[in-house]
Amino acid sequence: MISEVDLISHKFSNIFSSLLVIFILTGMSSCKNEIQPQHLVGEAQGTYYAITYYDSLERDFSTELDSLFSNFDQSASVYKPESIISRVNRNDSTVVIDDIFQVVFNKSMEVSESTQGAFDITVMPLVNAWGFGYKGADRSDTINIDSLKQFVGYKKIRIESGSVVKDNAGIMIDYNAIAQGYTCDLIGAFFEKHGINNYLVDVGGEVLAKGTKPGSKPWNVAVEKPADSSASTREIQIIVPLENRALATSGNYRAYFVKDNKKYSHTIDPVTGFPVNHSVLSVSVIANQCMTADAYATAFMVMGLEKTKAFLKSSYDLDAYIIYDDNGTLKSWWSEGFPIPTKD
Repeated sequence: MISEVDLISHKFSNIFSSLLVIFILTGMSSCKNEIQPQHLVGEAQGTYYAITYYDSLERDFSTELDSLFSNFDQSASVYKPESIISRVNRNDSTVVIDDIFQVVFNKSMEVSESTQGAFDITVMPLVNAWGFGYKGADRSDTINIDSLKQFVGYKKIRIESGSVVKDNAGIMIDYNAIAQGYTCDLIGAFFEKHGINNYLVDVGGEVLAKGTKPGSKPWNVAVEKPADSSASTREIQIIVPLENRALATSGNYRAYFVKDNKKYSHTIDPVTGFPVNHSVLSVSVIANQCMTADAYATAFMVMGLEKTKAFLKSSYDLDAYIIYDDNGTLKSWWSEGFPIPTKD
């Protein structure tokens, strides 16, 4: 039931409808004798953010978080022409990477290695070619895709002495599949630095939950039910209790285009160069870090159901909930450690 949900996650197109739910529900859950929840909401990184935290001093951290978002964008946003990542993509020899860039790069390489390239930040040329990047739509044909694949491959790029080294000048990197998750982690670190240990951070649907609400109640996070089209009404698939963990969701059912009566999703397989075409519609991943959950959610969307199941059998710090299409019927599967999903 909606009335039991503290946060409706997974990239709502109408920011204010979801934020209204947050204000009503977290406000109603508090009594006068309890510490009242503090709310920070707004837009950043091309999406929304919605933050709830409990602070006995009732401090307003709006200015500090605005600076945090700005600093992150100056490092990792491909939509900022003078950001570090944009200058790296332009092969600017004078650019020096910062800590944000380094941390995201290292985690990206780790996930790429463990998933055998299903997650790959060098996929940027393909993302642009299919019209899902910062450039206008091209919707390339097979010949163009084949020519672009020479610029894709996480083993073709590395950091040496504080600089990015590429095997080919045409290689470009994209942090969009991990950036919002790491932003959540940075906000969490900021809160803990200021003595705040009970909070829920949502940046564009990537969520980090720490501590509990008053009464030792866990945070409740909703995962959206896959829709038939981008214009469909948003419905809740499951409600997940979350405590001291992060949850990120990746899905193919809202970001896509149709060409010659065929639907192309925004998730690009770095190996084939084409949008993925399998039964998985949505993957929600729980991990200790939000950037880890964010990256693996994308990787699992590329890998598909069976490969993800096999991967999770040997992973002890990740859990996932997968929604897939079984001949026109929505079905779900979740790993053993995923919190028992509920609908009410």
